[in-house]
Amino acid sequence: MTTAPSGTASTADGVGPLLRAWREQRRVSQLELALRADSSARHISFVETGRSRPSEEMVLRLAEHLDVPVRERNALLLAAGYAPRFPHTPLDDPALEPLREGIERLIGGFEPYPALVVDAMYDVVAANRGVMALFEGVPEYLLEPPLNAVRLTLHPRGLAPRIVNLREWRGHLLEQMERHIALRRSEPLRALYEEVAAYPVPDTGESVAEPGAPVAYFALPMVIEHEGRRLSFVSSISTFNTPLDVTVAELAVETLLPADPATAKYLQSWLS
Repeated sequence: MTTAPSGTASTADGVGPLLRAWREQRRVSQLELALRADSSARHISFVETGRSRPSEEMVLRLAEHLDVPVRERNALLLAAGYAPRFPHTPLDDPALEPLREGIERLIGGFEPYPALVVDAMYDVVAANRGVMALFEGVPEYLLEPPLNAVRLTLHPRGLAPRIVNLREWRGHLLEQMERHIALRRSEPLRALYEEVAAYPVPDTGESVAEPGAPVAYFALPMVIEHEGRRLSFVSSISTFNTPLDVTVAELAVETLLPADPATAKYLQSWLS
């Protein structure tokens, strides 16, 4: 279930409080939003207080300038009395076969570098051989569908014991989840966050982000022990531009790129 950013407004309250909640979360004034949307601060104020009903076009324009997620744009339209604009097509629907094939080609093209695609709950919908090689040795019950990338990474029987800088990487993942929760207000996502945040964290561990570290990384890496070797990866995340479907909008492609020459060299021979 998702609600407005403030946690108080709902579709039953009308579109005005929902738009106001998104505007306040984005820290945008009524005047600034009006200038962006080619409107007036007076009209924005009337919309937010319910004195004026915005057109369907205006709802979508305001949502665009407030960077409202596609799923929540449907909620805004419903609250304004319009039909949802964006479908929510199951990923296994025949209509999305070109997307699935494209995803497989994309992550396959990243090999030997690990790459995977996750949905809004961090469930893995596709992964290449590089990712599956990293998961070798993880208990089968953690690999049962839906395979969850965050749970696999931070679980004490998952990758966590192998991550050299676990505290740093854990902090990065939890901060990322907090941002997504603030954006989507998803109760299932919050439950996942509370689960993984409660996993025990060992007192020992290294920091690779401190000044004077042996390697000068250009971004926070995930340093992991794999088959007696220390591999360093930096994460790159991309999404689909201007999505027209809720499912597609919530997909993210994550690639683990080598953060040092030794990791790059090893990966070149890894899957050969």
